Amino acid sequence: MEGIPHPIPRTVDEVFNDFKGRRSGLIKALTTDVDKFYQQCDPEKENLCLYGLPNETWEVNLPVEEVPPELPEPALGINFARDGMQEKDWLSLVAVHSDSWLLAVAFYFGARFGFGKNERKRLFQMINDLPTIFEVVTGNVKQPKDQSANHNSSGKSKSSSKSRQSEPQSKMVKTTPPSKDEDESGEEDEEDDEQGATCGACGDSYGTDEFWICCDICERWFHGKCVKITPAKAEHIKQYKCPSCSSKRARV
Repeated sequence: MEGIPHPIPRTVDEVFNDFKGRRSGLIKALTTDVDKFYQQCDPEKENLCLYGLPNETWEVNLPVEEVPPELPEPALGINFARDGMQEKDWLSLVAVHSDSWLLAVAFYFGARFGFGKNERKRLFQMINDLPTIFEVVTGNVKQPKDQSANHNSSGKSKSSSKSRQSEPQSKMVKTTPPSKDEDESGEEDEEDDEQGATCGACGDSYGTDEFWICCDICERWFHGKCVKITPAKAEHIKQYKCPSCSSKRARV
């Protein structure tokens, strides 16, 4: 829970950074650390909650004792449902509750420090530009039907993701120079892409003077600097997988 004191976020940017840290921790629990998380949610134990912490870590713990709590509390008793449903369904349920809790915490801070209408709107827009935990856990970040195509045909995923991509291409570098199949199947669709991309890592909007790269698995766009990929390095990547997809596939 909140065993380690963290600075209380007071501005929109601070609240959003707090949100992103907690979100990253929860995503780790439900993806890369899922085996450890599953074991800690023993139905024989008392009511347990999943907490995401601002430092991008997570923990399963009992709810706080004080009433009312210092912060909104996550869903209570997630461990009781663990053995009563399929694992993927249980994880999806925890993900939905985690999304709701993240919003509750963010807007609790907003209310506590008197955010006005425009500040609340800006905060929600920043949050809404990121995929939900549920979308990440279920793989439905983009179009669900794309997922099976990507997993079954990694060699063609670059051209398929490029042709389906709905975000800007003109100023964003994909990864490697277009291969032959991309030239044939993807180029004509580039013109249809619209503005409005946001970085899957930091949530900031697309900028024309920045290098961007697209994950061939989840089809999210990232600033090169956010995922430590330079244009020179991208030249040698045949299929780019973002950190989240890399860790997920490594676990499987």
